[in-house]
Amino acid sequence: MTELADRNIPAQNARWSFSGPVADGFDGHVAKSVPLYHSTHDLVLNISDFFVRDESLVYDLGCATGQLTAQLAQRHSAKSAKFVGIDSEPDMIAKAARNKTPNLRFETASIIDTILQPSDFIVSFYTMQFIPAKHRQDVFNHIYASLNWGGGFLLFEKVRAPDARFQDMMTTIYHDWKQHMGFLPAEIMAKTNSLKGVLDPFSTQGNLDLLKRAGFVDVTSVYKFVSFEGFLAVK
Repeated sequence: MTELADRNIPAQNARWSFSGPVADGFDGHVAKSVPLYHSTHDLVLNISDFFVRDESLVYDLGCATGQLTAQLAQRHSAKSAKFVGIDSEPDMIAKAARNKTPNLRFETASIIDTILQPSDFIVSFYTMQFIPAKHRQDVFNHIYASLNWGGGFLLFEKVRAPDARFQDMMTTIYHDWKQHMGFLPAEIMAKTNSLKGVLDPFSTQGNLDLLKRAGFVDVTSVYKFVSFEGFLAVK
């Protein structure tokens, strides 16, 4: 049975997909699904100033419609840096490709299989949580290997709480926030059911362990709102 996660966005049990109607309504849907979505875009832009230089290569992994990627390219348009947005969903890349900012390109590719070139800044904005757990460490390892020395990896993820009591609290607070943003209880439940087996967030410590095993030593938290967190790791 197909239900709605948000107006015209369908949600089937354990079948969430970013194609079709989701791609069409993605920007509006995600802006009211992820706390401080636009503010954290601004945070990414501010942090990028410390890493993007002339001749830099910058990746946005899981770029969706390319909104953030384009903002990065525009912010650093006076530099000779290059920006690449990667997403596995063709419908998303089709929308992202409408951005005609110089030194910006988009690729339809799986992050698991993509060979990253030496780069100075890599952004993963709520993407790794959708990578199957069996592949996630390999992706982190490749990101670390591809960064130039002194390069930055900015990771935003939904995170699980450290125990069941806290997880119950975080889930309730988040669902209350979504209702405040205009979602109906039935839509919240439909989205939750559709993400079963698709969205697999790790805890804060789980993400820190992935970064450490990949080789990162210098890591700090740059953002936290209930079960949403941002980490900056520097090689």
